[in-house]
Formats: sequence, C-alpha cells, structure tokens
Amino acid sequence: MAALPKADLLVVDDDSPDGTGTWAESAAESEPRLHVLVRKDERGLGSALRAGIQFGHQGKYEFLLNLDGDLSHSPEDLPRLLDAALATDPPADVVVGSRYVAGGKIEGWPLRRKLMSRMVNSFATRALKLPVKDSSGALRCYRMATLAKLPAGALKSDGYAMLEELLLGLHRNGAKFAEIPITFHDRTEGDSKLTMAETFRSVRSLLSMIGK
Repeated sequence: MAALPKADLLVVDDDSPDGTGTWAESAAESEPRLHVLVRKDERGLGSALRAGIQFGHQGKYEFLLNLDGDLSHSPEDLPRLLDAALATDPPADVVVGSRYVAGGKIEGWPLRRKLMSRMVNSFATRALKLPVKDSSGALRCYRMATLAKLPAGALKSDGYAMLEELLLGLHRNGAKFAEIPITFHDRTEGDSKLTMAETFRSVRSLLSMIGK
C-alpha cells in the first residue's frame, strides 16, 4: 500500500491454509483501504481475477492493478504501470508489466524453465494475435471503463489461461495496449499453484481460444 498511497487494496484469498486470509482480515480492521475476500468454495487465478474485476466495478474505481501476492512482482512497479496508463497518447487501456520487452528479465529461474516459459508465451501471443510480448504475466493495470465493455460471460477461464483470455477479449474490443519492462523474481516461500495438471488445463483453454 506504500507504493500507491491513494489506492485501495483488495486481497483475494482462497482460504489458504497458511493463514493469509486471517492475517489480512485482522489487518483490515485498522486499515480502511484494505479489503479482503476469503473464498471458501472457489479456487483458481481466473475466478479470483473475475472477483477483483467485480469489486472494481462495484467500487466505481478508475483502474484495477493486479499482482501476485508472493512477491514475485515488486509493488514498486505499480506506480510505473499507472504512470504508463496515463502518459501514453492516447491513454492506454491495458498496461502489461513485461518480462520479454527490452529491459525485462526473470531472476531465480533455471535456464530450462526460462526457455519453456518463453516458448509457451511466444506460442500464445502469436496464435492469439495479441499485441504484446508477455501474455502470461499477471502484473498489469486495466482501465475499468474498458473492462466494463467486455460482453457478459466473455471471461470463462478459472485457471491461468484467464491472463490470455483477458487480453484477447480486450484486444478484440479495441483496447489500446502498452508494455513496460519489469523484473520477475522467483518465489522464495510457498508452493506454486501452476501444477502440471493446471498447465495442461491452461493449454487446452488456449487452444480453444484460437480461431474463435
């Protein structure tokens, strides 16, 4: 919250066994800008993003900025995303924190994982004809008015494929995109939710989007 002193913060927690939701709810009692949604019966990045978008619409916010909660993304990059959304001419509807534009990088991953990530990302961006170089990163800034133009039911993915589905829907709706370089840091604690099963599920979702 220090990175954006005038922003509200929404924590979406899928009833984590590590006590994240309980800690956040306790912190929210003394911080009016902190909002917490603990979900008991839902799981997945996609549905969490949909919940965040709904919260943004209900709160009549101008922008929605999203990042992972495991410190893979630096909160200090959030003002850069917002500045980019405001500074471009015409103003950008979506700003992507990119690992794959000049100046972007990944720290903490072995070479094999870096190569695999770049290959999958390149396939998705080319196959879906997305106007970005990083379609699978979650550090982003969205203009809420642009998200509101998406057709009802346009966002269906529950898993990681939601990241590409959002960009695809916005691109087809005429949104203007911008990218800024970021450094992605591998998590130092906890386990990734990107299991092999989730990877295959995301690939199937991506394939279903091609040609639609």
